[in-house]
Amino acid sequence: MHHSAETVDEETHLLTGAQLWPDRVAFIDGGLGHTYREVALRAGRLGRGFLDAGLAPGDRLALCMHDGVDLCCAFLGAMQAGILPMPLNTLLTPSDYAYILADSGAAAALVSPALAAAWSQAKQDCGWQGFLWREPPLASASEPGLEARTACRDDPAFLLYSSGSTGRPKGVVHSHANLLATAELFARPVLGLGPDDVVYSAAKLFFAYGLGNSLTFPSSVGATSVLQPERVTPDLVWRVLRENRVTVFCGVPTLFASLMASPDFPPRGELGLRLCVSAGEPMPAELSRAWTARTGVEILDGVGSTEMLHIFLCRGGLVPGYEARLVGESGAEAAAGDLGELHVRGPSAALGYWNNPQKTAATFADGWVRTGDKYRRSDAGGYEFCGRADDMLKVSGIWVSPAEVENVLVEHEAVREAAVIGVADTHGLTKAKAYVVLRSDVAASPQLSADLQAFAKSRLAPHKYPRQIEFVPDLPRTATGKVRRHVLRES
Repeated sequence: MHHSAETVDEETHLLTGAQLWPDRVAFIDGGLGHTYREVALRAGRLGRGFLDAGLAPGDRLALCMHDGVDLCCAFLGAMQAGILPMPLNTLLTPSDYAYILADSGAAAALVSPALAAAWSQAKQDCGWQGFLWREPPLASASEPGLEARTACRDDPAFLLYSSGSTGRPKGVVHSHANLLATAELFARPVLGLGPDDVVYSAAKLFFAYGLGNSLTFPSSVGATSVLQPERVTPDLVWRVLRENRVTVFCGVPTLFASLMASPDFPPRGELGLRLCVSAGEPMPAELSRAWTARTGVEILDGVGSTEMLHIFLCRGGLVPGYEARLVGESGAEAAAGDLGELHVRGPSAALGYWNNPQKTAATFADGWVRTGDKYRRSDAGGYEFCGRADDMLKVSGIWVSPAEVENVLVEHEAVREAAVIGVADTHGLTKAKAYVVLRSDVAASPQLSADLQAFAKSRLAPHKYPRQIEFVPDLPRTATGKVRRHVLRES
């Protein structure tokens, strides 16, 4: 990993708000406002608390917490202390957490009380010896909090575990400079974000997308971010948008589709929105048009990745400051109109994968980040998404491995074989569908289909279970026994 001698004050610019606009509200959490001064003080006390508890600069700290000011302060305070925070998906299973603990060598985990049981199980499963905190280890108010420290721009600052596009999740290592770059290239020039904006991101802080929307972007301009710990539903979104006069709303296509179908869709003048953002999966053009016709507000359709930290393609074109190329099967650049794998580069690119030199070398090559997505250039010069380079599914903005779902289904006593593909729902959004071959003594029925879905739900993160199940006599296979998924996709 390359280290630059150039320094960045204050870790990131994210705590300078205490000097620039101390009395502005940084976060609204549970209806309560927290000013930039309060956030900086709490972050400093938390950073000091982590060090007092025995953590050292360079240690990894898992943050498995529902969205709120504590998560933001723990993230900022850890970076102030030189500790590498790792915001983690709150919907994973104990075995996922056990894997991440072992992979990252985390020294400690701070978890929301509601998640403590899953973490106790994970700790037991992998024999982890680190600290497991349900409450933030705050230094006492009488003790001085951490002062801002100066870090090298390219020093590792935090980890985000990707949603595991090749099975197991990978720890993506980002630098201090990466955070600044996303604000400088996207928040200000593309979103036009300013101090009077109120931002609400339905995508949670553990996503790279949500981290930018809810923390980096508002903090870089003195705006206000609304944080919500609950599961996102249309009712919740309407309430948050109304009560807080949100001006910028960040969601994913699945959620925009749910909002369009909601019976409580507010009349046009009732919301304060000026702009919406979508990322995580391709936005169907018709859905975007219907939303704008109904609200008068545009949805910026973005493409980003954990490796690039935020959006690098927007409205089908490159965000200024990023470069892209399409590489064909031969390794040469794809000709106009031909399919190619999208490679991208820019100042927010990660340093690599934690503890994984092989995958780092495969993904981060010659200064480019290989996305694994297939695109073609349109006649107008834009980039058109054409699918994954492999069989991965992207459901609600998170990669899902078909093999993982299949492996769970075949654990059920009624199932002999299963194959999972992605199918479009009525809104054109990808959902998992399972083709299931039953054991010879079992009869197919709607009840069995529901039972299999419940079985999968109990063993997988919620977005992964198959929304459709079709019982088939056998699966199409190659001569070597591999399932021919493309045949299922074309059926």
